[in-house]
Amino acid sequence: MTTNTLPEILVLTTFPPRECGIATYSQDLVKALNNKFEKSFRLQICALESDHEKHSYSDEVKYTLNTDKAEAYGKLAKEIQQNDAVKIVLIQHEFGLFEKTESNFIAFLEAVKKPIILVFHTVLPQPNASFKLRVKQLASASQSIVVMTNTSASILIKDYGIPKNKINVIAHGTHLVPHSKKQSLKENYKYSGKMVLSTFGLLSSGKNIETTLKALPQIIKKYPNVLFLIIGKTHPLVKKVEGEKYRNSLETIVDELKLKNHVEFINYFLPLPILLEYLQLTDVYLFTSKDPNQAVSGTFSYAISCGCPVVSTPIPHAIEVLEDDAGIIIEFENADMLSNAVISLLDDENLRLEIGSKGLHLMASTAWENSAIAHALLFEQIENGKLSLHYKIPDINLDHIQKLTTPFGMIQFSKINQPDIKTGYTLDDNARAMVAMCQHFELSHDEADLKYIRIYFNFIKYCQQAEGDFLNYIDEETKFTSQNEEVNLEDSNGRAIWALGHLISIGDLLPEDLRKDADMVLQKSMSGVNKIHSTRAMAFIIKGLYYAYGKNQLALHIYVIKEFADRLVQMYRHEDKENWHWYERYLTYGNSIIPEAMLCAWLVVGDPVYKNIAKKSFDFLISKTFTKSRIKVISNQGWLYKDSSQINRKVGGEQPIDIAYTIMALKKFYQEFNDEDYRKKITLSFDWFLGNNHLNQIIYNPCTGGCYDGLEEHNVNLNQGAESTVSYLMARLTLEKLRLAEKKVRLFDHQEFGLSDKDVIETYNESLYSI
Repeated sequence: MTTNTLPEILVLTTFPPRECGIATYSQDLVKALNNKFEKSFRLQICALESDHEKHSYSDEVKYTLNTDKAEAYGKLAKEIQQNDAVKIVLIQHEFGLFEKTESNFIAFLEAVKKPIILVFHTVLPQPNASFKLRVKQLASASQSIVVMTNTSASILIKDYGIPKNKINVIAHGTHLVPHSKKQSLKENYKYSGKMVLSTFGLLSSGKNIETTLKALPQIIKKYPNVLFLIIGKTHPLVKKVEGEKYRNSLETIVDELKLKNHVEFINYFLPLPILLEYLQLTDVYLFTSKDPNQAVSGTFSYAISCGCPVVSTPIPHAIEVLEDDAGIIIEFENADMLSNAVISLLDDENLRLEIGSKGLHLMASTAWENSAIAHALLFEQIENGKLSLHYKIPDINLDHIQKLTTPFGMIQFSKINQPDIKTGYTLDDNARAMVAMCQHFELSHDEADLKYIRIYFNFIKYCQQAEGDFLNYIDEETKFTSQNEEVNLEDSNGRAIWALGHLISIGDLLPEDLRKDADMVLQKSMSGVNKIHSTRAMAFIIKGLYYAYGKNQLALHIYVIKEFADRLVQMYRHEDKENWHWYERYLTYGNSIIPEAMLCAWLVVGDPVYKNIAKKSFDFLISKTFTKSRIKVISNQGWLYKDSSQINRKVGGEQPIDIAYTIMALKKFYQEFNDEDYRKKITLSFDWFLGNNHLNQIIYNPCTGGCYDGLEEHNVNLNQGAESTVSYLMARLTLEKLRLAEKKVRLFDHQEFGLSDKDVIETYNESLYSI
C-alpha cells in the first residue's frame, strides 16, 4: 500500500499552539499513533477555533473549523464528503467547545456520511431531559463512542441509554518516563533539602488550590522544609474574561498565611520534558479539583505515571485509579484532611515508595503507546478489513543495557528501570548479553561495543572453574553464592558455550588477544562437556559449536555436535507420535532453541535426518504457538503436555526470552528453506513486543530501552531486568540483520539485470551470511 492510498483519519479537535487540555491530549495521541504505526493510515487535523481563538498551525492541520460560525459546519461536512481519502472522523468533544452552535454541530455529524468516533471528555450524571436528548443525538450520529473511565461508560449506559456495544473505554494516555533519581533532579532545580509538594495545569478557580494553601501551615509545623510548587499559567480563556484574578487571590492567601518561603508559582506552560522532571522530583502530588463531575484529569494521570504518591479529591477518575491503597482520597475543599494525608506520607518514605509503585503499575496500561494501539484497533474494527495495521519498528537503543552493566558484568534484575545490584549477577545474563553485543558489533562496527563485549567475556571467564565447567550465580560482592550448589547448572554451561562460539565467529572483527582468549576458554570447556544431558544445554552447545566451527573448523567440534544431535534424534524418535512431533513429552521454556540446534547440526554434519527432524519439530512447535494474527508462547504458568488440550492453555506467563529464541530460530529456518510463512511469523513475533499480544500492550519500553519482564494474564510486569532486556535486543538485532539483507537484495532488479528468481534467492542467502 503506497503512501498516497493510505486511509485518512481526520481528527477534529483543538490543537497546539492553542493552550488547553484537549489540544495537548490530541497532540500526544497523534504523535503516539504516528510513532507506533507505519504504512497503516494517515492522520489529518481539523483544528477547532473560535472568534477569540485563532492560531497559525503546522502542516498536519489540514482544515480549521470556527465553532462560532454556524455556516462553517456545513462547509466542512461538504469538504469531508468530497475527500474520498477520509475514512474515519475522530472528534474530541467537550460541551463548551460547541456551546454557541450545538444544533449546527449535531447537523454536521448527521451530514457526514462516514464513520464517526466521538470521544467524550466530559460525561455528566443525572441529566435533565433536554441535556439527555442532546447527548443521545450525538451518540446516535456516531458509529462509536470513546470515554476514558469505566465510570463514564456506566453513566452513558444507565443515565443516557447508550448501548454498551457502542462504547469503548480508552484511558487518558500517560507518558513513559525514565524515572530519574529524585535527589539528582532536586539538585538540578535547586530544591535540595526540600520536601516538594506540587500541582500543575492551566490555572482556574476549579483547581481549588486554596485548599492546599490553607492546609500548608499545619504541614509546615511538622515539616518546615516543605515547598509547594504551583506549576502552570492561567488558562487563556479565563485570562481573557477575568485576567489574573484567581492567581492574585492565591497570592493574597500566601501573604496572609505567611507562606512566601514555602510556595513557588511557576507561571509557564512548561515543555513536556521539563514538566515530567518537575513531577519526578515531587514527593507528594496534590489534586484538589472541586468538580465532582470531572470525569478525567490528564494532570492527575501524568503525576501517577511519574511515580508520585497522590492525594486527590474524589473525582471518578481518582476513585477508579487510586483503589487498593494506590493513593489517598480526601473530601472536596477539606484542608484538614489534606494536611493529615500529606503529613502521613511525609512521615513514611516507604509508604510513599509503595504508593508510587502501585500507581505506576496501575497506570502502565495507559501509556500513550497503549492508547495508540487501542485507537488503531478501533480504526481497524470500523474499517472492517480495509485498514491493515503495521507496527513501526523502534530504533536500536542500548541505554538500558549499558545502565545494567557495571565494570564487572550485567546486573540480574531491576526495580522498574533502576538496576538492583543486591540481586547480583548470573552467567546466564552475561552470556546472552555477549551474544547481543556481538550481534550489534557485527552490524555497527562501533568500537564502543568492544568495552561491553570484554566485560561480558571476562565475566564468563571468571565463572569458569578449573575443570572447565562454569558456575552461574554471583552476588553483589562478586562472590559465588550457594545457589550454585542447589541448582542444576547444565543450561548455564550450555549458554556460556553458545556465547563463546558466537564471539569466536566474529573473530576477524575483534582484537587478537580477545580472539585467542575466547578460543582458550572454549577449548577448556570441552573437557567434560559430554557429561551434559539437559536437552536445552545440548542445544545451546550445538549452536555455539556451529558458530565456532564456521571459524575454526575443528574436528572436536564436529564430534560433539554429532554426539549431541544423535542424542536429540533418539529423544525425538522416542516421543514422536501422530500428533506430537517433539523431543520431550512436554513443551516448556526455550523450545525454539532445540529444532534450531538440529538445523545447525545438519549444516555442519550434513546428515539429512537432522534436517528432517529439525523442520518437522519446528513446524510442530509453531503450530502450537501461533494463531493467524499473533504469537502466544508456552506459558511458565503451565507447560503444554503431550496428552493435554491446546484449548486449556493458561493465559499469561509469557516471557520475552521465548519470543527472542523463536525469532532467531525463524530466521535460521527462513534462511535455509525460503518459506515465506517463516518470514511472516518473524514479524508477528516481533510485534508481540510492540503490542500485538493478548493485552494489546507494549512489552518494550522505547523511553528507557528496557524490556518488561513478562506478559501476565491481566498486566505487564514493569520491571526491566537483564534477561528480558537482552532478549528484546537479540530479537531486534536479528530482525535488523534480516532487514538489511532484504534491503541489499532489493538493490538488484532481477528483471533489469536478467536474473532469475533462483539467482535472487542465492543473492539473498549470501546477504544473510555476509551481514
